[in-house]
Amino acid sequence: MHQEGMQKGNEMPNASRRTITRLGLAAPALAMLGRQPRAADTAVKIGAPYPLTGGAASAGIAVKQAIEVAVDIINNPHPDLPNLPLATTAGLPGLGGRKVEVMFADHQGNPAIAQSEALRLITQDKVVALVGCYQSSCTLTASAVAERYGIPFMASEASAPSLTERGFKWLFRPTPIGTDFGAAYASFLTERRAAGFKIEKIALVNENTEYGTSTGNAIVAAASDKGLKINTRIAYNANSSDVSAQVLQLKSANVDAVIFVSYTSDSILFMKTMHTLNWKPPVLIGDDSGFSDNAFIEAVGDLAQGVFNRSSYDIGKPGSASYVVNAVYQKHAGHALDDTSARGMQGFLALMEAINRAGSTEPAKIQAALVSQDLKPEQLMIGYNGIKYDAKGQNALAATLLVQLKGKKYVAVWPDKSAVQPPALPFTGWD
Repeated sequence: MHQEGMQKGNEMPNASRRTITRLGLAAPALAMLGRQPRAADTAVKIGAPYPLTGGAASAGIAVKQAIEVAVDIINNPHPDLPNLPLATTAGLPGLGGRKVEVMFADHQGNPAIAQSEALRLITQDKVVALVGCYQSSCTLTASAVAERYGIPFMASEASAPSLTERGFKWLFRPTPIGTDFGAAYASFLTERRAAGFKIEKIALVNENTEYGTSTGNAIVAAASDKGLKINTRIAYNANSSDVSAQVLQLKSANVDAVIFVSYTSDSILFMKTMHTLNWKPPVLIGDDSGFSDNAFIEAVGDLAQGVFNRSSYDIGKPGSASYVVNAVYQKHAGHALDDTSARGMQGFLALMEAINRAGSTEPAKIQAALVSQDLKPEQLMIGYNGIKYDAKGQNALAATLLVQLKGKKYVAVWPDKSAVQPPALPFTGWD
C-alpha cells in the first residue's frame, strides 16, 4: 500500500499526489475555484460483491471480467453493437454522458462477508445500486442489506427460487431460475423416455446451501409434475474434500440419470471421483454453475464428454451481438464467455439501461425504471425472450436451453428449435 505522511524536502505527500492524479488537468482549476467536482463530472458508482477468492473464485473472476467489458461497452462507443442499449454512445446520455465505475468487493463465498461488503459499499462507497453475488446464499444476505437501505439490487446470476419469494421491492432478477431449470430437465428426460431410452431411476445431487437446496426442491417438484420420480437425493457440503461416499451411493443405486447442482470445485471433484471409481450414469446433467465454468472444462473436460448442461448463452452467428461481445470479452479475459459470465454481463447492462432511462442516480427513480423495464430479444446479448419483471422482480421472459459438452465446447442440443445438433446418449465420459 501507499505510505502516508510528508516526504523528504519539498516533496508532496502521496495522498495529495493521488488526488491530483485522479483529477488530472481539472485539479488546478478546481483548486483555484475552491469547489468540488460537479455531479455531472463524477462517475456513476455501482457496487459488485463477488467471490474473487475461495472455491468459486474462477466463476466470480469471470463475471468480474464480463462486467469490466460491459463498462467498456457503456463508457466507449461500440458502433458494431447497434442494437445494444448504450453501446453506440460514450457514457450515459440520459445523465449528460457520465461514465460508469464499478466498485468490486470479494465476499469469498461467505454470506456473512457478502452482507458486510454490501453494507460497506452502500454506506462508505456510496454506490447507487448493487449487482451480484453469483452464489444464492451470498445474494440472500447482500440483497437484504440493499432492501433495508432502499438500494436497487440486480441479481444477475443467482437462481435459487426463494430469492424472489421474500416480498422485496428493490431486488430484480433477469436470469431464469430453479423452477425454469427443473421444468427443462423434466421435459428433456420425459422426451428421452418417450423415445425409448430407459429413464426409471433418477438421482439428484445438490450442494447444501441456498442455491442447491432451493434449486433441488424445484427440480423434484418439476419431475413430479411430469410423472418422474427422484429416487435418490444426496445433499453434500460444497467444501467437501472427498465425495467417494456420495459416488458409491449413486453407483449402488444404479441410476439411469443424475442431475448435479454444484459449484466449480465440487463439480470437478465429482468428475475425478467418478473416474477413479469407474462409474458413469447413462445420463448426466449439470445445473450450470460449476459445469459451465471454463475451469471445469480445462480441469476435467476430458472426463466429462457428453455431459448435459443448461445455458441461456450461445455465441451465435458472426456479426450478432452475442458474437461481437464474446470477441471483446475473449480479448479481455483470454477465454470465451460462459453462461454464468454472460448472465452477469446482461444483468449489468440491463441495470445501466434503467439508470440511463431514469436520468438520475436517485435509487427510487432507478427502481421505477427497473419496474417498467421492457427490453426486447434483439436488445440483448443473451438468449432470453426479453427482460420484463413480474411483481416479485423476476424476469417473466427468461429462457434456458440444454447444451452438451463436445471436446472443449458446449453445443446446443435441446429444445429442437434451438439445437445445433441432436443430443447424444449415453454419457461417454472418459471413453
